[in-house]
Amino acid sequence: MYVTSGKKILEFEPATADREELLKRVTGRTGNLRAPALKRGDVFYIGYNDELYETLIKA
Repeated sequence: MYVTSGKKILEFEPATADREELLKRVTGRTGNLRAPALKRGDVFYIGYNDELYETLIKA
């Protein structure tokens, strides 16, 4: 799972990641899943970052 935080791209392994930290990163102020949220294969991409989406488009 990849989550954007500003210009940073954070990588999490959901099975081993700290649950509270992961939820803090993937939910917005309202408690809903941050947008955009994309699932490609078995991998989730949460949030928007130009670099991340450029990489996805090229792959």
